Amino acid sequence: MSSPDTNEERLAVYIDHENVAIGARSVGLRFDPKPLTDALAERGRLITRRAYADWNLFREDRRGMVDANVELIEIPQRSDSVRKNAADIQMAVDAMELALTRDFVSTFVIVSGDSDFTPLVGKLRELNKRVIGVGVKGSTSAMLPGSCDEFLFYDRLDGVPRLDGRGGGGGEAHGGRKGRSKSTSGSRRGGGGTKTDGAAEKAAPVEEASSEADLRNLERLVTRTLSGLQASSTDGVVLSSNLKRALLRKDPTFAEQDYGFRGFREMLRHLESHKVLVLTEGSAQGDPQVDFASRSTDVDEAFALLRRTVEELMKELGGDPPLSGLKDQVRKRQESFSEKDFGYSGFLQFCKAAVARGVLQMDWEKDDEEYYLYVPSSDEI
Repeated sequence: MSSPDTNEERLAVYIDHENVAIGARSVGLRFDPKPLTDALAERGRLITRRAYADWNLFREDRRGMVDANVELIEIPQRSDSVRKNAADIQMAVDAMELALTRDFVSTFVIVSGDSDFTPLVGKLRELNKRVIGVGVKGSTSAMLPGSCDEFLFYDRLDGVPRLDGRGGGGGEAHGGRKGRSKSTSGSRRGGGGTKTDGAAEKAAPVEEASSEADLRNLERLVTRTLSGLQASSTDGVVLSSNLKRALLRKDPTFAEQDYGFRGFREMLRHLESHKVLVLTEGSAQGDPQVDFASRSTDVDEAFALLRRTVEELMKELGGDPPLSGLKDQVRKRQESFSEKDFGYSGFLQFCKAAVARGVLQMDWEKDDEEYYLYVPSSDEI
């Protein structure tokens, strides 16, 4: 039986549930710990998961928290007490107790946008602990992110559910903006809006033994996880053993055998043969380094699809299309599109990469709190 890697980060997660739940609702989202724990699993091993609230007030959230293995800390509120302080104080006391008694916990995750936790973050860092903050962008104090080593906005995580039950990513594009902050032409001003068995199965290639959809989902799971590991690594080096551990942290039931592979190395070789990954010799024998294959042609085609979609929407809307709903529009033109196939953690990152390559342009409109994309005309280039 293998022991835990002594070099990997060990994380303790403390959730101020009332703060993030209400903050998420204010922007049309529902707080679900699964997208958060998936993102944190790419950063290390989750040792402790605790959420603090008067759970009589958040009965509908209990099941999701329990399913994500989060310990529910009950903070009952008396009618004559200040509701927020009791949970905040208990959360801070528990975090400090763990920091002082468990040296092996290297990272503390404070899930709240409340500036009252800024002193706690400071004390944890004085104890040589790394602190990751998590909050909803619109309801997070400006003081808190700057005091943390890293800060994640919950509403930017992949797979965050909306209040109507749909996954994250926004809906349809309803209309373009009414012009950019620079001089534009009038035309850009916004308008409205086969199965095998027995010996034959053993002889069948992997592609036939597993369904095409399952293998596609596997590719996306691996590329998304690899992208997260590279982003959180100082040198971008990811070994196959680290990748396997991250996959298991996301889903402890993950097994490459479910996809028709006899071992993890065989699965990686399969993905390498399909130009998803490239394997090179790692620092330890039998533990290769994993990286993305170049697949430059596929990436170029994806950027061309994005540009074509934006151009078409500019004509339809009479203005620049917003980022929200744009991914749905791209998928209408190519149903199988996913930015994760190319190693991008989210659609916004993919669009920013397109801007960096000169495929199109993107502006932030402060009044709308929205990105707008456009393909400049020849006289604007």
